[in-house]
Amino acid sequence: MKKILKVLSLALLILALALAALVLWLTLTEYKPADVEHLEVESADTVEKAAIGQELKIVSWNIGYAGLGAESDFFMDGGKSSRSADEEKVMEYLTGIRESLEETEADLALLQEVDIDSGRTYRIDERELLSLGSGVHALNYACDFVPIPLPPLGRVYSGIYTTAPALDISDSRRISLPCPFSWPVSAANLKRCLLVSYIPIEGSDNELVIVNLHLEAYDDGEGKIAQTNMLKSIIEGEYEKGNYVIAGGDFNQIFPGGLEAWPNTHPENWVPGTLEEDMLEEGWSFAYDLETPSCRLLNQPYDPEDTENTQYYVIDGFIVSPNVELLEVETLDLGFENSDHNPVLLSVSLAE
Repeated sequence: MKKILKVLSLALLILALALAALVLWLTLTEYKPADVEHLEVESADTVEKAAIGQELKIVSWNIGYAGLGAESDFFMDGGKSSRSADEEKVMEYLTGIRESLEETEADLALLQEVDIDSGRTYRIDERELLSLGSGVHALNYACDFVPIPLPPLGRVYSGIYTTAPALDISDSRRISLPCPFSWPVSAANLKRCLLVSYIPIEGSDNELVIVNLHLEAYDDGEGKIAQTNMLKSIIEGEYEKGNYVIAGGDFNQIFPGGLEAWPNTHPENWVPGTLEEDMLEEGWSFAYDLETPSCRLLNQPYDPEDTENTQYYVIDGFIVSPNVELLEVETLDLGFENSDHNPVLLSVSLAE
């Protein structure tokens, strides 16, 4: 018995030391971006300025790193998997996403969860297939080894990506958002940010400011609130300068009326926050579509016939400044074939 206890004690000691070493290594290698970072923009061969009165089409899409299509589930949503697709399936999803992007004929695409060097997507740089011309990527998840679940997620290098066929992205910045997680959880967690891009306007000293975002998902709610407040402050500041502002992405919060349209029948799994209509200043507008859900719960592979166990949300959309005229917004029903999100297509014009 003493020998068994000694062996068990030694095994526990080795395990504790291994865990301590892992935490120390993650702490020493933790991704710690600056509050504001200027990013390099890959320019298209031909670039154009925006124009007053011009109709612009902008699509926002959380692509689920091309690993969360119809056949996938995810452990954080009540499913089982951390890596739900093999390399062939990732390429299949990625190709489908590219084809759908092209079909939108968008002037700008705001994409979230775009992997550039992750184990879960077999080190594929997804920008190469998704670039429409100009492009800029901001990391919001950079960790050499994410130790959860079992088997672990492993290496993740991912972020948000803004790309345009021809519009001139003259400058772009990564702005860090408040992180709701403390050490040691923060060491291997996301570092959320805003990707703020500036597009010159023909005949004007003002600019079109495009904000790509992916706000907190699995916090207690305070993180989403702090990040939303910071977003609001930044876009209002840009508008006060005379700029035209469009912020779009995955808010991880239900847009006004979304709970009435798509009630949450699975609160035991994932519950997003909510956006209130009166949170915006006068003249500012939300732009979203309640007719079609923008996201599904990843508690199981997608089965539209299984209405009892399927959960939908409207958490993807836009905020536009008072000088941006909203023409149309539509969530494109792609049946969650290649991602757990549907793309949202916005049409606007810049008012005189």
